[in-house]
Amino acid sequence: MSDSVAARPGISVVVPVFDEVDSLEELYQGITASCDRIGRGHEIVFVNDGSRDGSDAKLDELATRDPRVHVIHFRRNFGKSPALAAAFERVQGDVVLTLDADLQDDPSMIPEFVARIDAGADLVSGWKKRRNDPIGKTFPSKVFNFIVRRLSGIPLQDFNCGFKAYRIECIRELSVYGGFHRFLPVLAGAKGFRIEQLVVNHRARKHGVSKFGVKRFFDGILDLLTVLLVTKYRTRPLHFFGVPGMALSGVGVGLLVYLSVLWFIGQPIGTRPLLTLGLLLTIMGLQFVCFGLLGELLVRTTVAPREIYSIREAVRGRPAAIADAAAASNASAEIVTREDAPRPDPAAATRNDIPIISPEHVGD
Repeated sequence: MSDSVAARPGISVVVPVFDEVDSLEELYQGITASCDRIGRGHEIVFVNDGSRDGSDAKLDELATRDPRVHVIHFRRNFGKSPALAAAFERVQGDVVLTLDADLQDDPSMIPEFVARIDAGADLVSGWKKRRNDPIGKTFPSKVFNFIVRRLSGIPLQDFNCGFKAYRIECIRELSVYGGFHRFLPVLAGAKGFRIEQLVVNHRARKHGVSKFGVKRFFDGILDLLTVLLVTKYRTRPLHFFGVPGMALSGVGVGLLVYLSVLWFIGQPIGTRPLLTLGLLLTIMGLQFVCFGLLGELLVRTTVAPREIYSIREAVRGRPAAIADAAAASNASAEIVTREDAPRPDPAAATRNDIPIISPEHVGD
């Protein structure tokens, strides 16, 4: 086994796989060629997400041929986020890249992603500026990216692109579950990590069929709401629920006040739909506020302070008083050594195997 294989890899490439057996050999060759050009040592972590087309056997063959290939087999199809989470727990490289197994992501661009990380970025997200996909896939993606960009404040053009690179410190602080793999840049941005984007060469699909569907679009919108709650309102859920709650209650109370005025001047209000609407809005608003208060209680009892911040670096200096005291202590020690301590034999100083013994212990 060569030194580059035995040593800890500098680059980890993570590839979730679901029914892509015809693409795996070409993908492996492309990843290996690109990483070998970098010359930093690498590993490839394939996650077989319950494939049923023989991908598992092909992945095992690759792992047998190349010890840098690691394969994780799921018992069934769990989804892309669990696949990434399983790989992220096991990667060893300082730079972690993810790309899809359908060959639409060009592995030859791996060195460019690594160069961006080396230049200071914590996360580099690919941008499929020119997509080789039908309009039924590109149009919903553009709408989705626009919504995410506006609500999250992260100015990326393509959140759905699976071709990304991460600094390992970024990986260690991100939780990937549900459908959160689409929103890793949003989660990283909330932690203060530096995010960049890189235009990638998007290729047409050669083998297999796309897994994209309308359901995935709506799943992404629901996951976005969860991400916004987690990133912007995790430590202040009352703000998330309280604002709409107060708005609903305000409208409801306004309607009830209006109806009360009518009742005082003698007009009947018992059969008016506004009475039911006012009561309903007031109750709904109070419920929202109560949800926020319950969320505040949960946050105070379950969220550890270290989970809500991210430290890039900690530098500790020595206060002047402590430094002066240390200097005085060292000076005193030097005086004792010069005046009171027994003088060692100069010849013994070059003989490290013989201990220096004071004169009063010579006869022991």
